[in-house]
Amino acid sequence: MKAVFLDYATLGPGLDTSPLRDLIPDFEFFDATNEEQVAGRIGDAEFVIANKVRVHDELMEQARNLRFIGLTATGTDNIDLDSARRRGIAVSNIRGYCTRSVVEHVFGVLLMLTHNLHRYTAAVRAGAWQESRVFCLHDYPVRELSSMTIGIVGYGDLGRAVARRAHDFGMNVLISSRPGSVTVPEGRVSFDDLLEQSEVISLHCPLSSETENLFGEPEFQRMQADSILVNTARGALIDSAALVAALESGQIGAAAIDVLSNEPPVDGDPLLKYADNNLVLTPHIAWSTDRARQDAVNELAANIAAFLNNEKRNRVV
Repeated sequence: MKAVFLDYATLGPGLDTSPLRDLIPDFEFFDATNEEQVAGRIGDAEFVIANKVRVHDELMEQARNLRFIGLTATGTDNIDLDSARRRGIAVSNIRGYCTRSVVEHVFGVLLMLTHNLHRYTAAVRAGAWQESRVFCLHDYPVRELSSMTIGIVGYGDLGRAVARRAHDFGMNVLISSRPGSVTVPEGRVSFDDLLEQSEVISLHCPLSSETENLFGEPEFQRMQADSILVNTARGALIDSAALVAALESGQIGAAAIDVLSNEPPVDGDPLLKYADNNLVLTPHIAWSTDRARQDAVNELAANIAAFLNNEKRNRVV
């Protein structure tokens, strides 16, 4: 058996790959694979592992030995699933490997923004505390999460985990119904009501034709002036230019953005040029604690082991 990992560098350094090598000793790891290299690298492989590399119908046609495609992510949009299904190629993804990491990131950036930690750190470094006439500074407001309402858009594993942690902080939790839906299931609120009632909105929904640019100028106008938007899901859920305008004008209070429409953003993005303190912009790291990255490897190995034992685990095809 031969296996190839097409974009191993996406998982980052310092991981133990022995769970994979123990299953398939002939396991070749490529840090990155461009579009022109894919066919040559998967040509005689039975197992192909990828995170973001696209594997389309023509490539599967050429890879006559291909039996299994393993994704090191939950999303499957880079794989032609219909083609895999027609050709009898198994496809699996990994799930739940980064839930703790994402939840901690969401509340880390929320605490940073609500407690103005970055602004107070800058003030101390600028000498403001040293010159204070009292023992502390009150230059910026400090808000308690327990007094706030959080709205969650996307109620899968990640959305549910964020909701549980929000309850631990004493927050009021609202769960959005499917955007655009005419019905509101019991226990949820309409998307419009969530926009108006939430002081924090956290995004955990997939990207689709219905959710692309889900947050644009009309949505920001409906949000509260001191509200905080957190996106650890997909960059294209938000119109970046509209978000910059909302932050500049005070339509919303702040945003914490971990994802952009194009990654890496080699062609730029309006958010990259915005420099005020009410934006926290991070390079798609919410998922990537050391433990989560190793869990991704371990989950992938478990999926391959299940396939070798004629069992279905995390199979999407």
